[in-house]
Amino acid sequence: MKIAVVGGGPGGLYFAALMKQLDPSHDVTVWERDAADVTFGFGVVFSDETLGGIENADPEFADAMSRRFARWTDIDIHHRGESHTVGGQGFAAMSRKDLLGLLQRRCRDLGVVVHFSTPAPAAEVLSASHDLVVGADGVNSLVRQSFADVFRSTVDPRRNKYMWLGTDLVFEAFQFFIKDTPWGTMQVHGYPYSDSGSTFIVEMHEDVWRRAGFDTAQEFAPGVSDERAVDRIRELFAEELAGHQVFANNSKWLSFTTVRNERWHHGNVVLVGDAAHTAHFSIGSGTKLAMEDSLALAACLHEHRDVETALTAYETERRPVVESTQRAAQASLEWFENIGMYADQEPTRFCFNLLTRSRRITYDNLRTRDPEFADRVDTAFAASQGLQATAPAMFQPFRLGQLELKNRVIVSAMDMYSAVDGVPGDFHLVHLGSKAMGGAGLVMTEMVCVSPEGRITPGCTGLWTDEQRDSWARIVAFAHERSTARIGLQLGHSGRKGSTRLMWEGMDEPLPEGNWDVIGPSPLPYGPGSPVPAEAGREDLDRITAEFAAAAERGAQAGFDLLELHCAHGYLLSSFLSPVANQRTDDYGGSLANRLRFPLEVFDAVRAVWPAERPMIVRISATDWVDGGNTEHDAVQIARAFVAHGADAIDVSTGQVTADERPAYGRSYQTPFADRIRHEVTGAAVIAVGAIASYDDVNSILLAGRADLCAIGRTHLYDPHWTLHAAAEQDYRAEWPVQYRAGSRKPPSARTDAVRPRLSLLRADPPDRTVHLRWTPHREHSLLA
Repeated sequence: MKIAVVGGGPGGLYFAALMKQLDPSHDVTVWERDAADVTFGFGVVFSDETLGGIENADPEFADAMSRRFARWTDIDIHHRGESHTVGGQGFAAMSRKDLLGLLQRRCRDLGVVVHFSTPAPAAEVLSASHDLVVGADGVNSLVRQSFADVFRSTVDPRRNKYMWLGTDLVFEAFQFFIKDTPWGTMQVHGYPYSDSGSTFIVEMHEDVWRRAGFDTAQEFAPGVSDERAVDRIRELFAEELAGHQVFANNSKWLSFTTVRNERWHHGNVVLVGDAAHTAHFSIGSGTKLAMEDSLALAACLHEHRDVETALTAYETERRPVVESTQRAAQASLEWFENIGMYADQEPTRFCFNLLTRSRRITYDNLRTRDPEFADRVDTAFAASQGLQATAPAMFQPFRLGQLELKNRVIVSAMDMYSAVDGVPGDFHLVHLGSKAMGGAGLVMTEMVCVSPEGRITPGCTGLWTDEQRDSWARIVAFAHERSTARIGLQLGHSGRKGSTRLMWEGMDEPLPEGNWDVIGPSPLPYGPGSPVPAEAGREDLDRITAEFAAAAERGAQAGFDLLELHCAHGYLLSSFLSPVANQRTDDYGGSLANRLRFPLEVFDAVRAVWPAERPMIVRISATDWVDGGNTEHDAVQIARAFVAHGADAIDVSTGQVTADERPAYGRSYQTPFADRIRHEVTGAAVIAVGAIASYDDVNSILLAGRADLCAIGRTHLYDPHWTLHAAAEQDYRAEWPVQYRAGSRKPPSARTDAVRPRLSLLRADPPDRTVHLRWTPHREHSLLA
């Protein structure tokens, strides 16, 4: 096979070496525009999993790498005069220059032709003359640009500025220096890569960077560093450097750019590493991802002789892994962009927040690695709540207004579409009753509609009649008599999303018959095929407000402990809030203040009739997930407005406002929006919801201060007694219904060890050049992620 590799960085060279090793008959040529001795950056970090793959694929090269590793197991976090150490990790790093030297030598020994200081021929030319073209030419890939219409890239430049530097200070562990300055928060990511040097990355928000005077425009020739900025950094971080030097290597201020591609291959052209995808340096090394790509690509080409089949297999195998990494990287980089929000957190909580920022690392991970640190986190959390650290965070009680909740777990509102004429029946009694007996502190109804026209589907429940009220009263009474859970009422109006089929018959699809007229802020349908709503006039607004108030009165009579006003998911009140659905030109449209007007009028009318001693909360969509829609910045203002009108909590969901949305799904993907509101809005509790599926996630969210309570939806459909089972899993004695107490302890046969054993990749007799720093037996999964 005749192979062209564009880019002589670690990803390109490693792939070339692997292909030659697998089959010496391959004709492999690498083009690198820089000289052989030119490299940028300092150290690169590898995980144990990556090293294991390298060792299996090429033991000789892996052995050469291992002789140059610096290894350490701790993370040190320095914040506001305190230093916290978290142990039990496993890291390996080496000089990027050494790595490139080893790869160049390996390629030369195997017979790979490498052209240094030579731009590659055009990708189209290479594609015509070679069996395979590998684009390993980095974030600004010319190969990718040559087929831009096929790869369909998105390039997202981020808001932080960073500079990659080195120092002769050899750190004994990974270092996070969080520095308060007169201009804002700056941070350093530092780690050793040899017995003589460490990487020293300085990062800050662009606003801080400007205030600190780093934004003076200057032009630098290729390979020339911003020495003025480097000198300033030496001064700012003199204490952290402790008299040691800082070195530059083409070091300039950069903005990290997140690159994604809809496709990674086209014909016989394929992308690897930063050409295909980027992941923020705060969760590890782009070099690591590039070399993993190369290993997977070489393996697929070896297994499948047909190039197209091999490239498809490569993308199928690697894409889920990379996208998962990118989700974690996105969460991490956004955390550092917003680090100023957390500056006032209690130091132990701040450290825990930093370590769990990507949502890959959780409380249980940390407890496994460093039980003493986990104990400090528990104690700090309990002290902040005025409680004793005798229960997991999720089982600590919480006071919502004047309502006492036994724990911080909520069964989220979930539409069941099983009512007849709006009347909840036996299904709802069993459904909500089982959830109330399942251990959660608060159980929410589905969206209960305020009028027949306000239903989503014919199967939706309501509170526009006394019959409906009395049926709800039966359910509430069961919850109160048979459990210690509280039960909350969610009130809403479907708006332009009404008159649709039952979910399992076609979600958001119009009814085939028996339709009713729908209404909205503007005559704009929700999506293709949706009915055009009538634009609500003054009489409509007054009528609907009165319907909400009447339903709230019936809810109070039914005995509900709490009321939630549904202002999310594109229903009527949500659609007034969103510029995507609300394009009015009167006092109820245009500015955010105007778009808030009707939802606040409804809130005030409901609050006026809802008993003062019972809390009232609001669910909002914190982002519309579409250009031109509401963003997290609007959500902060929306939350503030409702809190100013008396909301006791903000339940933070996202999206479902338009069929054109493009959500960034992932683990706990909505929690960052709750986190922002909790840190920027005072006077109310914050509820996180969305893809929170484990008790470990709940504890991690609460301990980090990202929310006060967690609402769990689909997980409670899978297991109505999920909260009680979570207590048993954590050896916490929650209060079980007396009838179920015989099953309150997990059977010994069902228990599993918290940590699965593995063989360490460290050698018993480390080669001479390996640097061990605070060495202890380590575990999987880098805390950088």
